[in-house]
Amino acid sequence: MTDISSSAAVFKRLRALCPTFSVGVLTADLMDLGRELKAVEEAGVGMLHLDVMDGVFCPMMTVGPQFIRGLSTRMLKDVHLMVHDPIPKLADYVAAGADLLTVHVESTVHIHRALQEIGRLAGSIRPEEGVVRGLAINPGTPLETLEPLLGELEMVVLLAVDPGWTGQRFIPSTFTRAKRTKEMIAASGRDILLCIDGGVTRANIAEVAATGADLIVTGSAVFDGRSPGPNAEFMLAQAKSQA
Repeated sequence: MTDISSSAAVFKRLRALCPTFSVGVLTADLMDLGRELKAVEEAGVGMLHLDVMDGVFCPMMTVGPQFIRGLSTRMLKDVHLMVHDPIPKLADYVAAGADLLTVHVESTVHIHRALQEIGRLAGSIRPEEGVVRGLAINPGTPLETLEPLLGELEMVVLLAVDPGWTGQRFIPSTFTRAKRTKEMIAASGRDILLCIDGGVTRANIAEVAATGADLIVTGSAVFDGRSPGPNAEFMLAQAKSQA
């Protein structure tokens, strides 16, 4: 088991924010990104969610470590790697300033090694801040794959859609999966965050929050081209509504 000190400082900051939501940067107006990020930060948002896709693990391609490094913000950088064979790439994302770094259980046959490597890199590259290790799981992957890995992570991310396709609706079975995941976390005896990601809208965020999720990821519900500040305030209030 990796020493929890590899994530202690940033985990403490993150835990103080919960329950909360992480806002997806790539749905913002990238030509006016500074203004949009300022609006959501002033609304009380503490986390930015960055979806990194390589066109292999899932069909889309998005951003890389240079984009993440270039984001000037006080908000936590929540980096979700939807990439094939993430282990050789992890150092670049830790060095780019990822506060949370999530890998997919389906992305490598050596997923245990990937989680250990994030912990090692956090200790060497970011010894004061640390990095929260997240493990994401697709909707069709059995939850039992999580159990042998709970000693090597600080966050479980349940995908409520299949990663890489836009416009998908929230998969209802996620509610049952969230309940089971919380039971698994409780049985582990560890302080592990539960995150739900995908298909979260203004219409369903209260129901998603009722699962007891610590983090909820949403993007277009905030950056809809009109009012990111008020939208963020609404989503944040809903995320905290079941606390």
